[in-house]
Amino acid sequence: MIEAEKLTKYFGDRAAVQDLSFEVKKGEIVGLLGPNGAGKTTTMRMLTGYLPIDGGRAVVAGYDVVEKPVEVRKRLGYLPETVPLYTEMPVRAYLDFTAKIRGVPSKGRNRRIEEVMELCRLADVSEKVIGKLSRGYKQRVGLAQAIIHNPQVIILDEPTVGLDPRQIIEIRKVIRDLAGNHSMILSTHILPEVSALCDRVVIVNRGRVLVEDTLANLERQGANSERLRLEVRGPQQEIHDFLARWPDVVQVEIPTNAASASIDSQGNLAPAVNPDEEAYEVALDGESQGRFNLKVTPNTDIREALASAIIQQGWGLREIGLVVPSLEEIFIRLITEDLAHLEEEENQDAEDLEDVEGDELTAPVSARSASYDDELDEPDGDVAAVVNNEAELNSQEVVRREGSNPMNARQRVYPVSKTPDQAKRKAAPSFLTASPKDRSSKPAAETQTEILPASEGDQNSTDTESERE
Repeated sequence: MIEAEKLTKYFGDRAAVQDLSFEVKKGEIVGLLGPNGAGKTTTMRMLTGYLPIDGGRAVVAGYDVVEKPVEVRKRLGYLPETVPLYTEMPVRAYLDFTAKIRGVPSKGRNRRIEEVMELCRLADVSEKVIGKLSRGYKQRVGLAQAIIHNPQVIILDEPTVGLDPRQIIEIRKVIRDLAGNHSMILSTHILPEVSALCDRVVIVNRGRVLVEDTLANLERQGANSERLRLEVRGPQQEIHDFLARWPDVVQVEIPTNAASASIDSQGNLAPAVNPDEEAYEVALDGESQGRFNLKVTPNTDIREALASAIIQQGWGLREIGLVVPSLEEIFIRLITEDLAHLEEEENQDAEDLEDVEGDELTAPVSARSASYDDELDEPDGDVAAVVNNEAELNSQEVVRREGSNPMNARQRVYPVSKTPDQAKRKAAPSFLTASPKDRSSKPAAETQTEILPASEGDQNSTDTESERE
């Protein structure tokens, strides 16, 4: 239902979205994930036709967004992050207005309005003015206007942002009820929301797709057979030493009670937190029960043998299993690795640029014959000349050819010849210094290119005119 192929959008010289491609199938709910500034909202605005596409192609419900924008909007419902509502209108009147402009037939319009209000839990505020509703109700009204015409595709940009926990649960119920009958894109940085609602995820960063896959595949790929998680009741130091001596165990770690990193409420990467408190609890019998993470030799499975040995020692084995990262941990790892990779590329580009600039500053000015400069067009007339040595370059006022590349060793420069009168009046245009007779009889180009010998009388008259000015 939605196909994005190499979507690109520039704001000035900055690429907000670059070669972004993904697909949403019929009846799917796809989560579009990424930190703030990743390009999520820009991508949605291009899919809806709100922003023009600078490159690539977008198809919604079988219609090209650029070639058939009206057909796309007939089949599309959009809830932007900031909901555009007419706050002076009652809820029912507003939905009736949006149904009319969306082309809902008058015969079944009232019935459709009732269905949407029931679906979005708006029946109890149907006659209230929108401006007096709470934020959660306003968000539901915005969702209702997006689905009033029963679109095939629904795009939701941060549908639960700014809502309290109870309102978030209600909005999620509405979205879940819409699943199956509509193809949906859900943009959010609330990762539990994606786990609860979405079939697949597309993780983006700096306008590029990092991962597009199902949640199950992401968790399966993130599950590392080289790491085990244990919870054992007994003397902790003795258990630690026992595990460290076990064959194929490379390292024993004691996890902390806090996560190493997280996503804050604004969608930014929160800094890592590593408290010193160890993760163990004291049981009723006085013995402690601790959690351990084991790093084991690759391609080995020691779970069964290790479990038997722990039980034979008389300790209580509470848990043993593979370490399966959460969606938040997978997301943070992907974003962190991508940021590190991009920073490395930028540093390398900066070093290359410094090397090029250094070579250019130390390189002597070289002259090349015009016969070697085949890709440059010859200028008209005799105004242009090739500077063949450094002394000639430094002795003349020259103008570089527009568009010349400073990194090109074969540069052509064009000296501009000036009369002595023009040399004394550098800031005065020629039409102010020439007489009416000269202006009428002598072309401007000839005045600029012809070099005349300066007589004593001309110099005196020039000095007099300069003093008057």
